[in-house]
Amino acid sequence: VQLQASGGGVVQAGESMRLSCAASKGTFSIIAMGWFRQAPGNERELVARIRSNNSTTYGDSVQARFNISMDKAKNTAHLQMNNLKPEDTAVYYCNALIATPGFQAVWGQGTQVTVSS
Repeated sequence: VQLQASGGGVVQAGESMRLSCAASKGTFSIIAMGWFRQAPGNERELVARIRSNNSTTYGDSVQARFNISMDKAKNTAHLQMNNLKPEDTAVYYCNALIATPGFQAVWGQGTQVTVSS
């Protein structure tokens, strides 16, 4: 299984950006998909996660500003980030928990998000 992330770049504070993460097709089931981020000097932290039943979890700092959704037909998760703040600047990593049938966590390549003030 491979994850292909897209989006990212540089925006100004208050603007929006969308990240997408597409999982390759295969004989597996997606349990959950999500995004983590890591800023220099910080630990990797959860941004948002969506499960196959469409339940979601958000990090406290992004609650009410970010929205995660999943297109199950395309094995793709989208992260809509609104009202971006400079503290959102980080490398964002896509993650998927799959069943093959054993559980496996898969990571995509990181994508840089930079929010200028």
